[in-house]
Amino acid sequence: MNYILEGLVKAFQLLLRGDPETYSAIRVTVQVSTYSMLASLCLGLPLGFLLGYGTFPLKKMVRTLVDTLLSLPTVLIGLIVYAFVSYRGPLGEYGLLFTLPAIAIGQTILALPVVVALAATAVESLDQRLHTTLLTLGANPRQFLLSNLWEARFGLLAAGVAAYGRVLTEVGISMMVGGNIKWHTRTITTAVALETGKGQFGMGIALGLVLMAIALTVNLSLFFLRKRTRH
Repeated sequence: MNYILEGLVKAFQLLLRGDPETYSAIRVTVQVSTYSMLASLCLGLPLGFLLGYGTFPLKKMVRTLVDTLLSLPTVLIGLIVYAFVSYRGPLGEYGLLFTLPAIAIGQTILALPVVVALAATAVESLDQRLHTTLLTLGANPRQFLLSNLWEARFGLLAAGVAAYGRVLTEVGISMMVGGNIKWHTRTITTAVALETGKGQFGMGIALGLVLMAIALTVNLSLFFLRKRTRH
């Protein structure tokens, strides 16, 4: 138990004195997760709305495929992205390997099925009478879309939070296409894995505490946003 207590003490010391290495991993994590979430939400919410509301051939097959991709292993995504951005890959000329954009691409692929599937579920759960009412009132396409999105807002927010949680805690993609380069592409999760393996338990705990704090902040924000929009 002593090494755990010592690790906690060192963790708080690292955080309070602003250890550059610790905060570098935090900065990289926030930066790359922001990029990937913006991309996945911009792509995933419209696709999820179309999947949940629209009717088209092979819809069930597409929905099954999206649901299957929810369990896509991060190392497989990392392998695919690596194959494309490596120097011998089709995107090798852009020099993306071992950069933050490469990590963001992989994390976008990871988050996209989560956003699409949960957004589609949120739209499907809407009261069918809403559609009839809007059509009866003569709502134009823009009003129709905005009204449906507003009614499904809690489900869409939950989709974003769930996707962010998966992006925030992944290791495989960041390690494979980011390279875990100190000061450049080292994220919280890869730093925890590396530092713990080296016996630097204090830094591992410090970064773990930050990871929990970020997740708690996101969930609390969702809670207060739900509470506010209900009034």
